[in-house]
Amino acid sequence: MFAQIPERSMHYLRWVLTIAWLILIFSLFFDPISAKLTDYNNLSSPLRVDPDVCIKVQGVCLPQSSYQLGAPIFWGIVVPSGVFILLVFGHELWRRICPLSFLSQIPRALGKQRQKKQTDKSGKVRSEIYKVPKNSWLARNYLYLQLSLLFLGLCGRILFYNSDRLVLGSFLIFTILAAIFVGYWYGGKSWCNYFCPMSPVQRIYGEPRGLLNSTAHEDSRSGITQSMCRIVREDGSEQSACVACQSPCIDIDAERSYWDGINNSDRQWLYYGYFGLVFGYFIYYYLYAGNWDYYFSGAWAHDENQLEALFKPGFYLAGNQIPIPKLVAVPLTLAICTFLGYFLGKKVENAYKVYRIRQKSPLPTEIIRHRVFTVGTFLIFNFFFIFGGRPFINLLPKFWHYFASILAAVLSSLWLYRTWIRDPSRYQREGLAGKLRKQLRKLNLDTAKYLDRRSLETLDADEVYVLAKILPDFTHQKCLKAYKAVLKEALEEGYSDFGHSLEILQQMRLELTITEAEHQAILTELGVESAELLDPEKQYSREDWLRLQSYRDALLESLLVTWKKDPDRQVGSELLEVLTGKSSREVIEHLLTELPVAGKETVESLRRQYRITGQEEETILHRPPAYQLWQNIARAFQVFDRLSFSSDSDRDQQERILLERFQLFDSDGSGQISLEELKACLQAIEPGVTDKEIEAMLQQADTSRDNQISFPEFRDLLHQFHK
Repeated sequence: MFAQIPERSMHYLRWVLTIAWLILIFSLFFDPISAKLTDYNNLSSPLRVDPDVCIKVQGVCLPQSSYQLGAPIFWGIVVPSGVFILLVFGHELWRRICPLSFLSQIPRALGKQRQKKQTDKSGKVRSEIYKVPKNSWLARNYLYLQLSLLFLGLCGRILFYNSDRLVLGSFLIFTILAAIFVGYWYGGKSWCNYFCPMSPVQRIYGEPRGLLNSTAHEDSRSGITQSMCRIVREDGSEQSACVACQSPCIDIDAERSYWDGINNSDRQWLYYGYFGLVFGYFIYYYLYAGNWDYYFSGAWAHDENQLEALFKPGFYLAGNQIPIPKLVAVPLTLAICTFLGYFLGKKVENAYKVYRIRQKSPLPTEIIRHRVFTVGTFLIFNFFFIFGGRPFINLLPKFWHYFASILAAVLSSLWLYRTWIRDPSRYQREGLAGKLRKQLRKLNLDTAKYLDRRSLETLDADEVYVLAKILPDFTHQKCLKAYKAVLKEALEEGYSDFGHSLEILQQMRLELTITEAEHQAILTELGVESAELLDPEKQYSREDWLRLQSYRDALLESLLVTWKKDPDRQVGSELLEVLTGKSSREVIEHLLTELPVAGKETVESLRRQYRITGQEEETILHRPPAYQLWQNIARAFQVFDRLSFSSDSDRDQQERILLERFQLFDSDGSGQISLEELKACLQAIEPGVTDKEIEAMLQQADTSRDNQISFPEFRDLLHQFHK
């Protein structure tokens, strides 16, 4: 849903939210205005303090006086809004608007990040940005660290900065500085992924998906992440800025991240411990004050005696003070509830597993755990909103009290229904169906009469497989061809490696009646055609694949921008060689030597940012697939001829220029580009392009399947890339 909103628009929104948050923090130190709204003499204000109301804390009426609104707004509006956004709109919206995540990227924006020297296999020394090592303690235990920081943060709220504005303001500034420091110390979104205390909350409510968020595994824009890890080119298009700081990454595919880690013991601590922690946090207000008035009145958010009460009794039960200092009582209560939540969750999980076995319908561990996680999240979300924002909601008419409760219950119930049915096999089935849908479209099969005016894009996973079975012209040979293309794409994009491809694509084989022997034969063919697909040293994770593709696009874009600014340089043919997949690194290095100083610095910056080795650079620039070749040609034409396909003006001129470019390929003037003409043109530019690659390019453009490329096909294909 929100993943499709342009990054430029979201960037402006982040600025607005960040400035608003900084103003709120500033008000914690200096606010001569809001206290007037709470003054008991201001009879027109719904926020006025009523001196006649007694709010008892441990049997004594709490002194009432006017107060500033900074802390109540932060705790009563901002924090509940974040939880609501995560469950309803998903991780993809929160990660794109979070001010703290935005501020953590200041060092990257300034180009001031910690770097280290790295020598690649070719002996070339390059600088690269640090990222958290894959096998480090932090990479293995970051969830425990974040949950511990959340625990300390909630203890700190009750003890120190719920109502003390100076302490709260200092705490928030410290958090911002910590985020900026981590952004300097490590690349990517390391603050969000490894340190942020809010990250456990994001995972609990944002995984496997929010109620209304999009699904990354079915998203056709596979090269763009669901977060702000993207940049905007000069032409307004977007590309990923992913540097693979974590794998699997919630920013790329939240559901994949969820299923990948669901069997880990840290997920039990995360979900069950969080359940107990939140329960303990709200229950403590009753254990401390002896009533619920203290919480629901919002007095805790402007209690002038918060710091003075640290060494006073922390419990008040049955009208008696328990002589345990509040400084001890708070962490003790939250720790006990956290451990109880963890052990209770494990008990429920085991009981459900036993129940399914007794019913003779056992389920895999990940499904058992997923369902218990889902119910726990549903319960704790509704429990949270019994309390979250209530001091402000209680100021509204009664109708809004009921409306808020019903809204939370309805939306969370819809989320429960939508999430309960998820499982890893369904996730894989949907992801592979998207790839199969793409191959059916490429085969140009006659699907219209079976779709009843629907398009392939609107079919769900089950419908795509049914369609593949009933299409009479989808022969077994075409089926094998489509399966081969899906398998190749899965290997190239890090969706699977060849060792697990048999297991990952099992559902698709069953649907398409492809045997294991045929799968192995196709793997062998791919190994002959593209040996690197089966080379363990060149097999990348989904995150690394995205990092390398992002670097390739960014590098080519920087070259294009440089020569667009100086079009008189006689380097057009060399540039087109690079754009059409020249494998020689010497050509790349030669081009880079002709860049101005600023351009060279840009390229070196890209190499550092994306942590690119010389071997990786050579691999990703080596003979890109047909789709990429056409895309690069389209970009080259845009630079040389200053075309602007995003503009609505002067379309006749654009058509004329495109026709001129088409005629460069159409040497015999027949109005069609034949395979021989395409070969002659491309091999003159790029002697290294193989016949098989050129044939693939022809198939990519030839939608009419007459083995020729007409001008409309040529034009539509290039327009497609600019769109």
